[in-house]
Amino acid sequence: MTSKPAADRPERVINRLTEGDEEFREKFVSWNLAHLSYVDIREYLKTKDTVLVPIASTEQHGPHLPLYTDTITAVEISERISESIGVLHTPPIWTGYSPQHMYGPGEGRGTITVRSSTLLALMNDIARSLIHHGFNRIIFINGHGSNIKVVDPVLRKLRYETGALISFVKPYMERYEGILAGLMENPPEETPGWHSSELETSQDLAWNPDLVRMERAVDTRAHTPEFLPGAFSKDDGMPDTEFEGYQYFSFPMDHHEFVDNGIIGNPMRATAEKGHEAFRRLSEHVARGVMELEKVPVTVHTREFIDRVM
Repeated sequence: MTSKPAADRPERVINRLTEGDEEFREKFVSWNLAHLSYVDIREYLKTKDTVLVPIASTEQHGPHLPLYTDTITAVEISERISESIGVLHTPPIWTGYSPQHMYGPGEGRGTITVRSSTLLALMNDIARSLIHHGFNRIIFINGHGSNIKVVDPVLRKLRYETGALISFVKPYMERYEGILAGLMENPPEETPGWHSSELETSQDLAWNPDLVRMERAVDTRAHTPEFLPGAFSKDDGMPDTEFEGYQYFSFPMDHHEFVDNGIIGNPMRATAEKGHEAFRRLSEHVARGVMELEKVPVTVHTREFIDRVM
């Protein structure tokens, strides 16, 4: 799956490149590591040791958005960062930890989930391969909220075992507007970017409007799962619930238990312009952070990926 040609997108900014950087950029036909040969990788590593790893999911996003939605976020932001500051990115890890999005057997929702152990092993092996070749700074660009629930062990393992600089970045809104404050038009209680709502629909429209079926979009709210007593309430896609006005109780809920169609919120106010602006703000913010991380001294003490068979 590919996005729109770069020429069709608004200009991507953050022009912090020096004259030397411009000369460096001209050596590479792409910032996607998979598009290059080992000759190019060696040339890159003479100057830089940072690589971005987009990671997300392939999961149902309601009747109007593609299963690729979360991965679109990770890929687009990684590409924008790479183009603006001249760092490599890998192809995406396109599946993630999404057990709650499977719905019923035979329903055809399309979600592809992996067990937490599988995801951690995949992240470990990708990062260890990159460290093996000479990369010292591995920055995962995450587009899927539930991956956060399981990744801490592998991030620590990579740091402890190699000494590499390991980072996991979450450039989206989920109960935290952050740098996107003021961009969405939905009321405050709906603006954390809930599943398939205004933000994700806007970003998909910006990435490729042909993949968005707005005629299928509906305004939907989450509800309390039937297995919980009426004293508990729920109005979003997070694992916790409200009880006596507070949010201390959480449960391993499936998506279909609190929303039938996969949409949480109102996607009707989505526009491609909002999507481009969200991508711009998030990618520029992360790019500035990456440039700061490039200043940090890093000493990798274990580089060879010996345990690469079983």
